[in-house]
Amino acid sequence: MIDLKKEEEKVILVGVSLPGQEDTGQLLDELAFLADTAGAREVGRVIQSRDQIHPATYVGTGKIMEIKDLLWETEASGIICDDELSPAQMKNLQDELEVKVMDRTLLILDIFAARAHTSEGKIQVELAQLKYRQTRLAGFGTALSRLGGGIGTRGPGEKKLETDRRLIRERIGQLNRELKAVQRHRQVTREQRMKSYLPVAAIVGYTNAGKSTLLNRLTGAGILAEDKLFATLDPTTRNLKLPGGQEILLTDTVGFIRKLPHHLIDAFRSTLEEARYADLIIHMADISNPQVEAQMHTVYETLRELGVKDQPVITLLNKIDAVEEQPVIRDFRADCTVAVSAKTGQGIEEFLHMIEGILRTRAICLEAVYPYQEAGKIQLIRRYGEIQDEAYQEDGIRIRAYIPAQLYESVRPLSDRQK
Repeated sequence: MIDLKKEEEKVILVGVSLPGQEDTGQLLDELAFLADTAGAREVGRVIQSRDQIHPATYVGTGKIMEIKDLLWETEASGIICDDELSPAQMKNLQDELEVKVMDRTLLILDIFAARAHTSEGKIQVELAQLKYRQTRLAGFGTALSRLGGGIGTRGPGEKKLETDRRLIRERIGQLNRELKAVQRHRQVTREQRMKSYLPVAAIVGYTNAGKSTLLNRLTGAGILAEDKLFATLDPTTRNLKLPGGQEILLTDTVGFIRKLPHHLIDAFRSTLEEARYADLIIHMADISNPQVEAQMHTVYETLRELGVKDQPVITLLNKIDAVEEQPVIRDFRADCTVAVSAKTGQGIEEFLHMIEGILRTRAICLEAVYPYQEAGKIQLIRRYGEIQDEAYQEDGIRIRAYIPAQLYESVRPLSDRQK
């Protein structure tokens, strides 16, 4: 019996430490995690301290020689640079090292391509990949001309580079049209949600912070939750009933990461904008990660780029089951902060009561008596609001509840309208 096993790629990680940048080693730790997610194994790393990134080869000549020696010693098949390389840098490094050269952007795009399952996700990933490749066509390959046969095709023909550019432009145009159709569908879905009076809470956070685990814990969504970066890409929305009986919609979003490629932000903008239209932001932070504060800063910076600014924020300090002693972390940009474990359920009850408290501050307090023939309106209040007190009297049902402002006109007793 022949054992067929996929050969694991061995790579060397390369980073440049600029003045004032002290976390290059930690960024390479994250790059190693990305490489592992993509199916490659780190066998060495090279860091160079420079005043600025080398415009031609990313690192200097001396470091290139060091990388060459390391490639020979480790038998690595390629290198991964921690920053996005220009087309010239990538070509020059390939010419010097004669191995596969990748950068952080290409690595993340590869992971996204493997993780996308829905048609929208696949369109977004392909669009980001094509935009990345479009700027890197020049200077690669030595193909000359494409010659045809027959009348009208004689002569030098169209250069392969021009053909590739034209094909990529056409494909990008087609994908943009498809994506706009998907965005229109998402906008219609979003408008339908707004008409349903159900508040929407968007779960955001650094990749691998536990967003999918939380959604599974609260709603039984059954989506993939792995200890890997970008385990899930496709957003999922589920109903959640709070302890007081009120229903809300929970939406998962794509995980954020430092140096997230701008091609991906553009391509996934419609998905990420779920946070922009949400009534509440649930920010998940992994307190078992030593870089948790830097990750939280990245999340807020990405939210700012997306135009998310006025929504209330609940920060969940997740994975308290994975640390012996909980670190002291304060999130001054959040309205509430609570330590939880999405895996074990610890702290989740307190978190749900926090959601109710925030929704209550944005709701209208309704006190009214409903004649029994209008009892159907109470079911609307029960579903979309939070009933604080309910008493059955001779003249009807006395209700005290918090309801969304847009629901008020629909549930007012007829007697109140006639006053």
